[in-house]
Amino acid sequence: MANIKSAKKRILVTQTKTAKNKAVRSEVKTAIKKVEAAVAANDKAAAEAAFKNASSVIESACSKGIYHKNNAARKVSRLAKLVNGVA
Repeated sequence: MANIKSAKKRILVTQTKTAKNKAVRSEVKTAIKKVEAAVAANDKAAAEAAFKNASSVIESACSKGIYHKNNAARKVSRLAKLVNGVA
C-alpha cells in the first residue's frame, strides 16, 4: 500500500477513472447487443434506430479516449454491415 500522499491520491483517481471507463464500455456493449438483437429479429426499422444510437455511443466513447479511433471505427463498421444485411 502507498505511503506517500500523492501516491494515495493517484490510487483514488485511478479507481474513479476505471469505474467511469468500465461504465462507458458497458454502455457500448449494451448498445451493440440491442443492434444485434434487432437484426436477429429481422426488424429493419428497429435495427436502424438501434444502430444510430449505438454509433453515437461508440463515437462518444472514442472522443473521451476510452476507445482508440480505429477500434471505434471497426465497431461501427461491423454494425453497419449487419444492419445493411437485414432484408
